[in-house]
Formats: sequence, structure tokens, C-alpha cells
Amino acid sequence: MIKLVWYAILVFAAIVLHVSVIPAHIADPFKPNLLILFVVFMGLREGPAWGVLAFVLGLLQDSFSGLYLGLNAFSYLVIFLLFSLAAGRLYTDRRSLMIIGTFSATMVSGLISLLLLLLFSSSHGIYSSLLEGLVPQSLVNALAASIVFTFTPFARMGDIR
Repeated sequence: MIKLVWYAILVFAAIVLHVSVIPAHIADPFKPNLLILFVVFMGLREGPAWGVLAFVLGLLQDSFSGLYLGLNAFSYLVIFLLFSLAAGRLYTDRRSLMIIGTFSATMVSGLISLLLLLLFSSSHGIYSSLLEGLVPQSLVNALAASIVFTFTPFARMGDIR
């Protein structure tokens, strides 16, 4: 129960930062995506039943971003399931795993979004902007993960029962 309350507080704070505070103060390619960081954290620390929350987080991001509804939801669900499957084989208390996982999850999310846009969309201008910002966004998210999991106690959140 305590873990659920902490997760709700963290998700609310990440959404408020992601939607209102960060866009007002940071330029476009340098905005960290805190929701994908939380999806990676949940994928490595929680079981597959928490995938519904990853999907809902993607829907929330889609509703605030104004792009296609379900694009981030599907990619967050796939990322969560991939990390959840790999979590049994990894030592998930390592900060470096969170940083590398966030980098790779951002890359996978961008590639899944690109694939889905190629399959289901007819707009052509979004592909180049998505590909241009993929590596810088991954690096910024990895930097945000290194800050969050180095200077805060969030890396030990999996120990709360």
C-alpha cells in the first residue's frame, strides 16, 4: 500500500514537471521525459501486472502532447514488457542499469513510434524531426536518470513493501 502511494505521488510529480514546468524553462531537444524513466523503473522492479500503469502513463503523455492517441501508450507498454521480462535475469538494483535502460528505452520508444507512424500515418514531415531528436533525447533522458538515481533515494524504492 505504501508503494502504491509513493508511485502515485511520483507519477503526479512527473506529470506536473513534464507538462508545465519543464517546457517553460528548457528548450525542445533538451526536455527530459520523466515518464519513460518511471516506466523503465517499474519494468525492472515490478511484475507484469503493472503494465497497465505503463499503458496509462503513455495515454497521459499522448493526451498532453497533442500527437496521435495511443502512440506512446503502445510503446511504453512494449518497453515495460521487455524490461519486465529481462528483470529476472538482471541485478536490478544497479544505477547504471537504470541509466542504460532509460537510454535504450528512449531509443526503442522512438523507433516504435517511427514504425507506427510509417504504418498508420500519412504525414511526412514528422519522420525527419523524430529521427533528428532521437539520440539527443536519449542522452538527455539518460542524464536525467543518472541525476535521479544518483542524488535521490528513488533507486531504493523497490525495497518498500
